[in-house]
Amino acid sequence: MTSRYERLIFGTHALSRQGRADDYSTDLLNSPIADSEVQKLGGREIAMVTEAFQVHLATVSPAGWPYVQYRSGPGGFIRHLGDQTIAFADHQGNRQFASVGNIESNGKVALFIADMPLRKRLKLLGTARVIDASTDPELLERLSRLDDGARIAARGERSIVIEVEAFDWNCSRSLIPQYTEDQVKQRITPLVDEIHQLRAQVEQLERGAIQ
Repeated sequence: MTSRYERLIFGTHALSRQGRADDYSTDLLNSPIADSEVQKLGGREIAMVTEAFQVHLATVSPAGWPYVQYRSGPGGFIRHLGDQTIAFADHQGNRQFASVGNIESNGKVALFIADMPLRKRLKLLGTARVIDASTDPELLERLSRLDDGARIAARGERSIVIEVEAFDWNCSRSLIPQYTEDQVKQRITPLVDEIHQLRAQVEQLERGAIQ
């Protein structure tokens, strides 16, 4: 049985190019999943979303063109509000409101989240809405803090709330591992500590030899 994600993404032309050997196209065409059925988020998906510190958000312009924007924050800046709902605070940026305007015009969005060190990537489809601070200040205040209560440094101006409708875990083959500065420090700290210990031992041996 195919997923709703595949039913929404694979159109006639895409299906015509799919290999026939494994009957993949036939499965897509004959899938009993209706367009109204959502793919329920599980623990794995929720963890990937809520641990991410960066995401690419795609919206659709009124002219029908896709628009992709990079969003980031401390790990956990995207919150799971329950069931299929995820949200984040929209922070003050370069004063361009293309994504916000597109969402207000057409709520369909796609998100691409990648964990580069672990070579995992998750794609999500959903319907988004913009909630201004004046409309729901309590929600924005909640999204401006992490789960541990720490406040996100950037100032939030509005809330972006997304109802996830479908998702897909993508192949990791093409992902090139990349590491943040903190991740590199975490990995090399034991090696640096060992170097300091070895240097101290060498100094002790040298002092003993001189004596």
